Amino acid sequence: MAPPLMHLRGLSLRFGTKVLFDGTDLAVSRGDRICLVGRNGTGKSTLLKVAAGLILPDAGERFVQPGARVAYLPQEPDLSEFPTVAAAVTAGLADPAEAFRADAMIAEMGLRGDADPKLLSGGELRRTAIARALVGDPDILLLDEPTNHLDLPTIEWLEDRLAAYAGGLVLISHDRAFLTRLTRQTVWLDRGVARRHDKGFQAFEEWSETILEQEVAERARLDKKIAEETRWSRQGISARRKRNQGRLRALGDLRRERAEQRARIGQVKLGIDSGIASGRLVIEAEAIAYAWDGRPVLSPTSLRVLRGDRIGIVGANGAGKSTLLKLLMGELAPDEGAVRLGTNLQVVYLDQGRAALDPLKTVWDTLCPDGGDQVMVRGRPRHVVSYMRDFLFEDAQAKSPVGSLSGGERNRLLLAMALAKPSNLLVLDEPTNDLDIDTLDLLQETLADYEGTALVVSHDRDFLDRVATAIWALEGDGKVEDYVGGWSDYRRQRKAPAAAAAKPADKPKPRADAPRKPAKLSYKDQREWEQLPARIEALEAEQAKLEAKLADPNLFARDPGAFAAASDRLGAIAEERTAAEDRWLELELLREELSS
Repeated sequence: MAPPLMHLRGLSLRFGTKVLFDGTDLAVSRGDRICLVGRNGTGKSTLLKVAAGLILPDAGERFVQPGARVAYLPQEPDLSEFPTVAAAVTAGLADPAEAFRADAMIAEMGLRGDADPKLLSGGELRRTAIARALVGDPDILLLDEPTNHLDLPTIEWLEDRLAAYAGGLVLISHDRAFLTRLTRQTVWLDRGVARRHDKGFQAFEEWSETILEQEVAERARLDKKIAEETRWSRQGISARRKRNQGRLRALGDLRRERAEQRARIGQVKLGIDSGIASGRLVIEAEAIAYAWDGRPVLSPTSLRVLRGDRIGIVGANGAGKSTLLKLLMGELAPDEGAVRLGTNLQVVYLDQGRAALDPLKTVWDTLCPDGGDQVMVRGRPRHVVSYMRDFLFEDAQAKSPVGSLSGGERNRLLLAMALAKPSNLLVLDEPTNDLDIDTLDLLQETLADYEGTALVVSHDRDFLDRVATAIWALEGDGKVEDYVGGWSDYRRQRKAPAAAAAKPADKPKPRADAPRKPAKLSYKDQREWEQLPARIEALEAEQAKLEAKLADPNLFARDPGAFAAASDRLGAIAEERTAAEDRWLELELLREELSS
């Protein structure tokens, strides 16, 4: 086996009294695709900074193979020191004479080389930082939340680029679909311990639950043993004191071991009060249009939102998603048409820019803007510190300024503010940015049980699949296309525009004596329904073989062409498998409908 390109050995680091990690090891070899997972605040970003050489640990060592190049993408890039985008990207090159590569990368990312980084939008800044990380063809890529602020086309481009990347990749992300496609190893940072699993993110949930169940069983065993030893120590101990000192010392050791066990971190406690019932019609937009500086953002469009809808809004950055929300909520007036809001609406708006947060205010003052120590949570008073604990804030953070919080903590604070209010219409603009996966899961479950209506702008495909009942797609031409279902349904329906266009424009209406709808699938559909499970199994088997092949650390050095071909085929298999599973589900639903 080839030696690792990077090896972190015995790392320990604490901030104040909080231990982030202790005795942690991390090895990164060529071809590794490691996802680093864990709750917000457990030290993932800090560990990545140690790997990048930006932070020194309290103990342990960092070894990088001589000549190996390491590129790091921070969670919140700061490129203000560079005069232009071109200068920032060129800084990622090992040889400044290869500036032509920076120019090519800037063009590929759709950026302007002469733009000032201080004036870039969040998405443009992220793309510039990604270009800077990729341009030098590094041996190791350390990426912290690379999909934040990216639109879906750019996320898919980045996925394809990283799928073909031959070096060692360590990745922090909340995007499940992104992690599932790209990773083959998992490092779980949990309560100061880093555990490694030689399978990708798709296996994380089952693996982590197994470990947590084993911990519960071990803790119960230890508690039982302590109880038995304590009972023994109270029964006639004086008569056997001398010859049983060793057993007493063992009891003390057991108690210390139990005290040092770190309890499993709690979960965020989310809840939404759906408030009073709104009218059946929530929002109706009739032929609304809007232009910015003479450029049409929205051509005449009519939309309707009914009570209980959960609509995901997708599109490239700049396509007008946030503008559409502002038009529907009355923050902007349309150039043409009109928007009508339903009755009894109680609106809670979570904005993408976190404008509701003042970085100079404390967490306490943010949750209690009128003073005092009580937060009205869905109509009931709660002490501010108690409510903070529901969102995994420590008591000491109550008086911390908002500006000192991490991105994930600021997003949790926004959720705490939003979910405290009764609402029957939630408007969420990029709610998933910086959230850890556990909190994201709970937010998805909470929205699924929400009895009100939700409009959600998101680039997280898995989140949209789990939450949305319909997708509004802004394709950049000023139109809003409406699709039933989540992200996968939208992609499947969107793939067949040519077939739809080929149908006659004026399809004749069926006559009264037209044949009845068939009571079962056609022969062709029935055969396809029967054969698809075998096809899916074959794709899964091929995927497993390719993953085993790519796990060979010497494959790239021995045969770069085979490595690239296997990586490309692995990406294609994921798409073919998704399409086959979606088609089987479509036929299964049709079969059940016809049989009933």
